[in-house]
Amino acid sequence: MASHRRPKQPGRTRVTVLTATAAAAVALSAQAAHADPQPSKADVKAKVDKLYDEAEQATEKYNGAKEKQEKLDGQVGDLQDKVARGQEELNKLRNSLGAVATAQYRSGAIDPSLQLLLSSDPDSFLEKASTLNQLGSKQADTLKQITEKQRTLKQQRSEATGKLKDLAETRKALGDKKEEVQGKLSEAKELLNTLTAKERAEIAGDEGKDGAKSGDSRAGRGNADRPDLGKNVPTSGRAGAALAAAQGKIGSPYVWGATGPGSFDCSGLTGWAYAQAGVTLPRVSEDQANAGTRIYDQSQLKPGDLVLFYGDLHHIGLYAGNGMTLHAPKPGASVRYESMGNMPFQFGVRIG
Repeated sequence: MASHRRPKQPGRTRVTVLTATAAAAVALSAQAAHADPQPSKADVKAKVDKLYDEAEQATEKYNGAKEKQEKLDGQVGDLQDKVARGQEELNKLRNSLGAVATAQYRSGAIDPSLQLLLSSDPDSFLEKASTLNQLGSKQADTLKQITEKQRTLKQQRSEATGKLKDLAETRKALGDKKEEVQGKLSEAKELLNTLTAKERAEIAGDEGKDGAKSGDSRAGRGNADRPDLGKNVPTSGRAGAALAAAQGKIGSPYVWGATGPGSFDCSGLTGWAYAQAGVTLPRVSEDQANAGTRIYDQSQLKPGDLVLFYGDLHHIGLYAGNGMTLHAPKPGASVRYESMGNMPFQFGVRIG
């Protein structure tokens, strides 16, 4: 006969252990499935470099929008002044015409031929009539001036309205680019903060190994920190003066939108350096690219020439000699020498 006894139940302790073990296994599996792998130093560096590059592109767009805004501010101000002066002149012309009309109305409108018949002094009347004819001619001239002034004012007001619209759009673009730059820099900072202090220091050391020490403000002022720049000399005193001015700023921090003298972005440094040599360059790298004679053969470059990098020309520096550029590289770095081979060279520009 089959046994109807119930199977023996596992003890409470055994059930607890089994349950805890299963729960731990599930938790570990879930944690392993959802845990993001810690990015390597190389991955972080690559992503940060890309963000810095995008931030610099946005910085040059920001610089261009800022320059346009300043120009539009001046143009709008000039137009508004012209409109105000023109309106004042128009009011004077209208007042003068109104005064003449009022005087004629008060004197009465008598037919000139009848006035001549009734006049006791015909000669005197004829003299007055001649004056009245001249006055009529002057009124006609005044009316013509009023018409021309009204036309001019209408054109100036229309132009001012258009400039104000451009100014509003430019200010919006300026704000958008500022947000874009700040967003890229913030993202790069967050990525760098995932590394240890040692890893961040190693990245900074790797970046400065092609030239002088990036954080040393004395770099370039002493032979110990200065790379071999060869024996080429600048083609002009102005190029030499610009290079010397930039060399005096080695170690100054990169700050986006800055034009010196304490901090710089890439085009801010080149513009400031040439300003010290008495040459005014446009604000942004794309415009500086058209400021002189282009040199496509890198072997023909001379110290002090501008050198442009990347297809959209968003980065610029000064040729220092022996394949080295002196530039403001990117956020977090300082003005320094660097091998031109580290960036895609496009062409040089020799300032005449």
